[in-house]
Amino acid sequence: MQAAHSVTATVGHAPSVEGIHSSDDAARKAKSESLLSPRFYTTDFKAMDAIDVSPLRAEWDAMMAEYEGDNNHDHFQRTPEFAAEVAQVFSRVSPELREEFLDFLISSVTSEFSGCILYNEIQKNITNPDIKALMRYMARDESRHAGFINQSLRDFGIGLDLGDLKRTKAYTYFKPKYIFYATYLSEKIGYARYITIFRQLERHPEKRFHPIFRWFERWCNDEFRHGESFALIMRTQPHLLKGGNLLWIRFFLLAVYATMYVRDHTRPMLKAAMGLDPTSYDYEVFRITTEITKQVFPISLDTDNPAFRAGLARLFMIQSKMDAAKQRGGIVGKLQQLSCAVAGAATFARLYLMPVHRHELPVNVRVAPSW
Repeated sequence: MQAAHSVTATVGHAPSVEGIHSSDDAARKAKSESLLSPRFYTTDFKAMDAIDVSPLRAEWDAMMAEYEGDNNHDHFQRTPEFAAEVAQVFSRVSPELREEFLDFLISSVTSEFSGCILYNEIQKNITNPDIKALMRYMARDESRHAGFINQSLRDFGIGLDLGDLKRTKAYTYFKPKYIFYATYLSEKIGYARYITIFRQLERHPEKRFHPIFRWFERWCNDEFRHGESFALIMRTQPHLLKGGNLLWIRFFLLAVYATMYVRDHTRPMLKAAMGLDPTSYDYEVFRITTEITKQVFPISLDTDNPAFRAGLARLFMIQSKMDAAKQRGGIVGKLQQLSCAVAGAATFARLYLMPVHRHELPVNVRVAPSW
């Protein structure tokens, strides 16, 4: 789900939870262009067409066989029990939790659909049989995810018109290597987020306030496999994982973690309803993601460092002040926003310059979704 495919944010305007009462409200939120909102991407199709996966042919063919086997082909179906539970949601959640949950669903649909569009556009514009097949399979998966979430939005009477969203939302150009770094992280952190939620609600089923959470385990394994695909692509191009490109890897790691931390702390009731503390949850997700990404990234962030944690907390504090300044408006509000933007950039820079962990890449690229 929400992995995001929004991974370039550092600090900025969080998706304020305004009233979401209609499909028009949902569409406006999905089309919004803030630093934390999911984006739609396009890339260099000629460069994608030139990718050669032959150095890892055995691993690649095994992965493609998994896609072809399509073990989730019957997973995204609503059962009678799903409908019965949905009918109880409206009486179990407060208006405030409802708003945060809707914001979560809209962001998730947009993020999943972003992947669907990107992968579909790549496969339509290339001839490379390996990459074309991969993109077709991943677009298939993301389409299922987006459609399934959108059904839950329709339960609230605010489903999104995905065709209109595709036509009217702005697109951002990313070089292929940025797509690799960003989407790999998006898919892997998406897995870590949703498996952590699934395990929590397995232990505490009384906190499962919506049936969609029952689908998270097999669902996030799709996300995991998508990340494996980009891991293989990057390992076939070793130059992407050394030299000056390490600076980009460091940037995307920090941007993804900072974005998640700020966004999660703007939805405190959603995590509380699941019995999760946003800070503890985020650092557990970071821990899992760090362990996974050692398969392809030779560096990882020191997320246990007290200075790192203080920096993320400061980003959220700056974010809160930014929101208050925006609501205030006028010249004073604009000056306060500018001050917050400068403080946020300085904090991000300090985090970026912190020492990182370095390690050797494993011989075997692929890892199993064992969390």
